[in-house]
Amino acid sequence: MTDRAFPVTEAVPVVHDAALPQSVDVAVVGGGIIGLMTAWFIAEAGHSVVVLEKGRVAGEQSSRNWGWIRNQGRDAGEIPIMAESHQIWQQIAPTLDIDIGLRQQGTLYVARGTQALARYEHWLRHARAWKLDSRILTAAEVSDLTPGAAPAGVGGLYTPSDMKAEPHLAVPALARAAAAKGVQIVENCAVRALDIAGGRIAGVVTERGRIAATEVVVAGGAWSAMLLRRAGVHIPQLAVRSSVARTSAFDAPLPQVSNGKLAYRSRLDGGVTLAPSDVHDFYIGPQAFRNFAAYVPQLRRDFRSTRILPWGPEGYPDGWRTARSWTADEVSPFERMRVLNPPPNMDFLNRALASLNAAFPQAAPIRIEQAWAGMIDTMPDVVPVIDRALAVPGLTISTGMCGHGFGIGPGVGRVTADLVLNNTPRHDLSRFRLSRFSDGSRVDFGSAL
Repeated sequence: MTDRAFPVTEAVPVVHDAALPQSVDVAVVGGGIIGLMTAWFIAEAGHSVVVLEKGRVAGEQSSRNWGWIRNQGRDAGEIPIMAESHQIWQQIAPTLDIDIGLRQQGTLYVARGTQALARYEHWLRHARAWKLDSRILTAAEVSDLTPGAAPAGVGGLYTPSDMKAEPHLAVPALARAAAAKGVQIVENCAVRALDIAGGRIAGVVTERGRIAATEVVVAGGAWSAMLLRRAGVHIPQLAVRSSVARTSAFDAPLPQVSNGKLAYRSRLDGGVTLAPSDVHDFYIGPQAFRNFAAYVPQLRRDFRSTRILPWGPEGYPDGWRTARSWTADEVSPFERMRVLNPPPNMDFLNRALASLNAAFPQAAPIRIEQAWAGMIDTMPDVVPVIDRALAVPGLTISTGMCGHGFGIGPGVGRVTADLVLNNTPRHDLSRFRLSRFSDGSRVDFGSAL
């Protein structure tokens, strides 16, 4: 494996360094795809908005994900937002200053047994309700769709209209386009605290000074819970490590594929983005203990796919030695960890690579050319929080995308902007309400595959 650095890290130069405004209508915390697209639609509506990023735009999960833009397999509550996001991607991509690799090549889930196929058939009722083009494939049809691959599985679920893009190209390009629309973006500028006066939002306090704002959006990914907790708002958010690799070039089939063990999609550079789809790492830390009861149902459901590591590293959002309290005059944990750049789990990736080589014997040996990892912000029911914080008027939360945020990001940005601007939501957002974790509701895993 080559030792090439990930494209977006703290080492890359700052691109966006707008002067810190004294006041704006809306301040957005987080320069990932959710924060950027929220700001995009707020600016389109004629309001002043600043995006504050502690490190680099798209430095964390927004550039480290698989690059899938899919309706397939989503929770039913996400499907209408994803359908809108699909349209927004198609509208925006041609206007960007580079080719972000947006292609409509479909998503294929291969069923290795009849139980998986039954789950796919059950999910189809949601696809039909929203008139998606998803359908069940026979084993022969799966083979036809994946030429060159060894026969596998008893059938599959296929959504031809699903798309893909290159995250490390797409999100920075969206940021440049947002800046051209008037969005002020400031990298290397951590928000140390939410400024609350008289019980409501009055702005934010950054490492460079205060910004007055009557509305604030927290879209800080894996760091959101830490910032919100300082303001007295609790969300049971944790982070898991997901390892991903880029392979050497080979003639990969067009659909993006997951077979329950590995997932891959073709890339602009000729290789594939490869990841294990059945395992992830979970670091234990103080927040994990605090939220243990909320996550018991998920642990029971996914115990075999979770490798538990007993020590959250220092500086990570749930690290044992990461500061939990600080004043607005002190250096915050967000400044100490500008870009969360966890090492990949090479054991997981090498097993996925072996499975990929077994699936494409004629292409072997396929090699890993680059590997990285990201920390996925997750929630107990594996769906995000997109809601106004009623306890703090002026505060909107859009976080916990559970590894699904890249594809749905433009749609989530639009609905988050609607919440901020007090527009009537164009979708039912009850599935994403903050109160579900405090009103006695049971954990509902919904319909997601």
